[in-house]
Amino acid sequence: MRDDILKASKLLFEAQIEKHRVNIENMLNNTVGVGEHPDVMETVEKELSTIAEYDDKLNVLKKYFKGD
Repeated sequence: MRDDILKASKLLFEAQIEKHRVNIENMLNNTVGVGEHPDVMETVEKELSTIAEYDDKLNVLKKYFKGD
């Protein structure tokens, strides 16, 4: 059960990082999507903060809870 929880957490954190990375890429490359976000810089900063949060969680998981 322990390994399943660690594996699921790792997958969740990686998926969230990818989700928010794609959001940033979309804003950078798709001018149509930018119209929905008048302050693009603020929106990108929020997405980066979310990535940083999940990246921190992923690193803590890898450092302190060895598993799969």
